[in-house]
Amino acid sequence: MLMESDSPVSKKSRLVNSVDCAMEEAPSNAVGANQSLHWTQWQVLENTGSLLLPFVYCASKSPDTAAWVKLDQLLEATLTNEVGRKASTSQGSALLRVAASVFIEIQALQDLRRTLLSSKNVSFHHAPIFGLICGLVGFDSETVQRAYMFVTMRDVFSAATRLNLIGPLAASVLQHQVAADAERMVQKWRDRDVSEASQTAPLLDALQGCHAYMFSRLFCS
Repeated sequence: MLMESDSPVSKKSRLVNSVDCAMEEAPSNAVGANQSLHWTQWQVLENTGSLLLPFVYCASKSPDTAAWVKLDQLLEATLTNEVGRKASTSQGSALLRVAASVFIEIQALQDLRRTLLSSKNVSFHHAPIFGLICGLVGFDSETVQRAYMFVTMRDVFSAATRLNLIGPLAASVLQHQVAADAERMVQKWRDRDVSEASQTAPLLDALQGCHAYMFSRLFCS
């Protein structure tokens, strides 16, 4: 006869309880070990809001190809390091190809891909083309700016996960925790003209320029 403590029911109860405890403890332990990532996250969002959000806003509020070309050229002159420029144009041109392939009913996107994608007069930087595409699709400028900040926040945690600095669960928890701060930064920098665009984290810009000299290049963005 089996002892009560060795019964299948008892074993199942102990197993369930141990799993529940592990699931409850994992988020707090993971987050506590990675609180320093908040500072990097805030700095990146602040710089994105001050420098790039004006380009997203101006491109989305009145989605016009001629106006977008001027924004693209201005950002090309504004970005100060080659690594940042290449990453921005690579992501922007890829985004246009995807958008033009998906939204075949939007003629402006088809014209952009056909006439300007191979042109040397435009660079297809990510921020203005993101704003233009979202504006052409029908999103309002407030939603577009918030979406761009979310993409930046998501990419920071994605990079940290791929570098094995944090796990996927901890990344989700951290993303939730900084949501309020991200919203405050959106409200701080939203609806600004490109004449107000500024670099608030010059050290990030300088470090990004060193990426080309690394032996192992992990990311292009």
